[in-house]
Amino acid sequence: MGSRTTNDGQGLSKIRSTQKVREHEVLRIAASLAFGAGTERMEKARREVLTWAQRRSGGALPETAWSGNSFEYLAGGRTTMGVRLRTGTTDIWAFRADDPDKEIPGRTWTTEVTLGQAHKTGPLLSLRLTASTSEDEFQIEPHPPGLLHQISRKCGLAVGAYKIESKPWVIASEDDIEKLINMLEDSRRVLPIFIASGDVRSKNPNSPLINTGLLASATVGLAHVVVLPGEYTYSLSDKFGKMRSVFHGAVRVFMPGFSASANPYEHRLFLADQICSAHGSLQCVHLLRLLAANHSLFRTRLDHDVMTFSAVRTYSLKIEQERGINDGSSYLKQLESAQRRIRSLEDELKEAKDWEQQLSDFHKAAEDRAKSVEAHLRGATIRIQNLTECLEKYGNREDDDVTMPTSWGDFADWCDKNLVGRLVLAPAARRGVSKPDFTDVSLAARCLLWLADECRKRRMEGGGKISESVVEEGVRNSSCGGDSYEFEFCGQRLVADWHVKCGGNTRDPSRCLRIYYAWDQQSMQIVISDMPGHRRTGAS
Repeated sequence: MGSRTTNDGQGLSKIRSTQKVREHEVLRIAASLAFGAGTERMEKARREVLTWAQRRSGGALPETAWSGNSFEYLAGGRTTMGVRLRTGTTDIWAFRADDPDKEIPGRTWTTEVTLGQAHKTGPLLSLRLTASTSEDEFQIEPHPPGLLHQISRKCGLAVGAYKIESKPWVIASEDDIEKLINMLEDSRRVLPIFIASGDVRSKNPNSPLINTGLLASATVGLAHVVVLPGEYTYSLSDKFGKMRSVFHGAVRVFMPGFSASANPYEHRLFLADQICSAHGSLQCVHLLRLLAANHSLFRTRLDHDVMTFSAVRTYSLKIEQERGINDGSSYLKQLESAQRRIRSLEDELKEAKDWEQQLSDFHKAAEDRAKSVEAHLRGATIRIQNLTECLEKYGNREDDDVTMPTSWGDFADWCDKNLVGRLVLAPAARRGVSKPDFTDVSLAARCLLWLADECRKRRMEGGGKISESVVEEGVRNSSCGGDSYEFEFCGQRLVADWHVKCGGNTRDPSRCLRIYYAWDQQSMQIVISDMPGHRRTGAS
């Protein structure tokens, strides 16, 4: 009898686990309404939301909805709700609609829209798309609801200084390319830019290899999509260098914060060889859609950039409850008001727990990818090292044909091209070589070659003797001693405990070279923390 009870308990546990429904947040959008006067824009956008909702609700929304007040409407298995919150300086209208998936049983999509206007701001819009499901594997092609296209087309939407478009921007003039360059370098830009280039060598030099129309529609409000005909790719290369450009049919992601000195590997590049097939083209669009949707979740903050429906409803119920107490409402009405607020708070708590679980899932997936990449990198590094040693046996040294950089403007790109896998510039070093006072570019490059070759070999062989090693006449490798310091690189803490130096104790920045670095055992490469001058500290 006890055994049967145990089995029944296990069976119920399995049923509960398989039927557990979780909410997955798919994307968030925070934008401003661009056209018309403030109140007029907000009212027009609200009517677009309600028109969209009525088409999907299976009936006619109540008059209270169209008058801009709070409402709740149930029809055809769908729930549509609105809440209006007015205070002395703020007017907020929040909307939520549940819509069962047409193909996947048990999956329900929820669209939330919040329109708000404060005393000193224009009307703002935020949108959330979530899905509730018991599926073990939740895999979708992210796409903002058609409602956003509707509002963007009829009311106008902008994210930051840039208008939201549901069609790609096709570069057609030198004026366009200048605007694009300014947009890429704009430090205020918050959305990624996807640039699909044409290939001047092809029969159709103006046509990209991916469906940019589909991509622009699927990432409206999440990214800017640009078509760059082949003839204009040269302008981008002239401005940022080939390492940071996109051409010959490739597609590139330019994340916010991009600049002429940015690490090119932080801005993902899809080469033409990867996307020239039908499968490769579709896979590229799929990955870009995922990137845009996921970026929206981490870029925006709930109840700050994006207001949730439950948060607006809870605050509205709080005001209603306090008003009832002040007006002397009956205890029954006060109790009902308190119960509604409690239910709303419970909804907020559930949303917070679901988002916490989703963040945990994101973190685990990122850790798994990082471990896989690290293992692959270690294997590739060993393979490259073995091949390099084989070449050296036949008298071919890896750096024999390296051309030295002639200016600091080329230095970072030179490192990325010639020292990849052996030596890498950390962000501070990359900034340091953009416009330094130290004048001998060739000397700095030769020192990095020594670090990438001789110093790295000794490190890989167990260290050897590198203290006070002569790099070349007047230049030596020394321990930092008490001046060692920690810095962060690729999510880990490293210690810069060595530096290459010349110039003795001079403080003349044009003649004093300092290259501070650490050894990264994980990637088996030298990480340059800072260069080419004395590191600035609180003491200096």
